[in-house]
Amino acid sequence: MSDILEIIKTRRSVRKYKSDKVPADIIDKIVEAGTYAATGMNRQSPIILAVTDKELRDKLSKMNAAFMGKPEDFDPFYGAPVVLVVLADKSMPTYVYDGSLVMGNLMLEAHALGVDSCWIHRAKEEFESAEGKEILKSLGIEGDYEGIGHCAIGYAAVPAPASAPRKGNYVYYVK
Repeated sequence: MSDILEIIKTRRSVRKYKSDKVPADIIDKIVEAGTYAATGMNRQSPIILAVTDKELRDKLSKMNAAFMGKPEDFDPFYGAPVVLVVLADKSMPTYVYDGSLVMGNLMLEAHALGVDSCWIHRAKEEFESAEGKEILKSLGIEGDYEGIGHCAIGYAAVPAPASAPRKGNYVYYVK
């Protein structure tokens, strides 16, 4: 078994990816890790869209760029060939926390498997839009879901940044 603390300490967000495909079996392992995230009362409110289809990936990129106020040719996913979108059922009181834990598991498992990642925001705006709701409908997904985040995954085209020092007042012990 790997040393989870070392995985946590060495994972970094990557913002430039090679176009190399991530093998399907690796994507499956990363997604599986997401499905084992802790959720409130084990209700498992999140769902994961594993987007490897370039057309849909690029459509999501354009939608995301528009919400950022960037030009259509800007890629908020930094060239990552795979985007794992985490959404969560808004009827569950813990849905945002549940989806955030899924995002964390996805990024940690990706790193453990030698795949780089970055949490990209604006999934909420994307999937609250008519276009986003239509995407979900076209995939047969029904329900009131909120986008929690995109986990862009792929292989880094640049070295990972160094870890920033931890702030001094991060932990207060009460004994």
